Amino acid sequence: MNARDIPGYDEADTARLVTEPIKEGVRSPFARDRARVLHSSALRRLAAKTQVMVAGQDDFPRTRLTHTLEVAQIARELGEALGCDADVVEVAGLAHDLGHPPFGHNGEEELDRLTASIGGFEGNAQTLRVLTRLEAKVFDVELDRSAGLNLTRACLDASCKYPWGRGAGGPGYERKFGYYADDATVFQWLRDGAPGERTCLEEQVMDWSDDVAYSVHDVEDAVHVGLVELDWLADAGVRGEVVAIAHERYLPLASPEELDAAIDRLRGLDYWPARFDGSHRDMVALKRFTSYLIGRFCVSAQIATQMAYGDGPLTRYSADLVVPDEVRQEVAVMKAITVKYVMQREGAEVEYARQREIIAELVHALTLDEGRSLEQWLRPTYDQAATDAERFRVIVDQVASLTDVSIVQWHRRLVR
Repeated sequence: MNARDIPGYDEADTARLVTEPIKEGVRSPFARDRARVLHSSALRRLAAKTQVMVAGQDDFPRTRLTHTLEVAQIARELGEALGCDADVVEVAGLAHDLGHPPFGHNGEEELDRLTASIGGFEGNAQTLRVLTRLEAKVFDVELDRSAGLNLTRACLDASCKYPWGRGAGGPGYERKFGYYADDATVFQWLRDGAPGERTCLEEQVMDWSDDVAYSVHDVEDAVHVGLVELDWLADAGVRGEVVAIAHERYLPLASPEELDAAIDRLRGLDYWPARFDGSHRDMVALKRFTSYLIGRFCVSAQIATQMAYGDGPLTRYSADLVVPDEVRQEVAVMKAITVKYVMQREGAEVEYARQREIIAELVHALTLDEGRSLEQWLRPTYDQAATDAERFRVIVDQVASLTDVSIVQWHRRLVR
């Protein structure tokens, strides 16, 4: 199957940076990309990486892998409803967190601090590096290095949340960027034909699906393990704190009154769970809540987008995802609930400090070790590096690839 058989996509969309032998078969280039990400070691490692609750401490809460699979499923259904190729949006969903280091956003912030002198660290920029350099699938003979999974342009573009370099994000995105300086060439290739810094529709679908998934599921996890009781939102003081967090972190353009009204709308839903005692009946009610709320957030965006652009098929740069303001406000307060009761829970800062210490000490130990303890797949890159900055980036690649479990083991072995 080629680009002419995929409505809304052309040969530029199905192009790969490194030319590969033509394979016979009925799978589309995008379906091949989906298989490549599904079979990647980077995806498997997400099973032992933190989502919000620390991976491995409880059997119920999501890991980064289960979150990723849920994002991919939500994105596939929403994208397909709009006319996007379902495999493209699923690839974006599967790939979107591949660059996240151990310990979630806490680990990301610590690695960014440690790498300030070489261009910083950002999970999305690291994702591009994983997809185009670090994963083992295709070798670029001309450059004498791995080409990663060698995905199609459309799938790489759909996975790129922040199509700019470090420091170019503008207000609200100061610390967000999509590529490192030494990955600029592949970034320019994947963005060929893209209008400025606008992201494609498939990326917007993935990004909204990510917001929807973690806003709902992180609250579900917190309720299940007893960190949150949703009837606490009846208290004016609690509501005020949640509104303040939502306003500061997620929707500064929304007024406190609008965010408070969003809480009212959510609490007024028939399926809003008033209680949870761990019984089978309450587990069913909690699952109904998550399912219906995800449907509410996605269908609202689907209808609003089709009202603006027609029934489609909508692909690439033919449309932008339209999410009603009221729905964005509801998602923002759901995220704020998790921040207040999980991320800012008592004792969390001590835990976060220890995680940052582990990362910093391991990076320091690997730097002093001059590459000898790196895994075999990274040693040649370290040995071929021409500068200290390039060698340090390889060390960060190693640390970022580790899981919450393996980084502790590495730390025990290498830090004296």
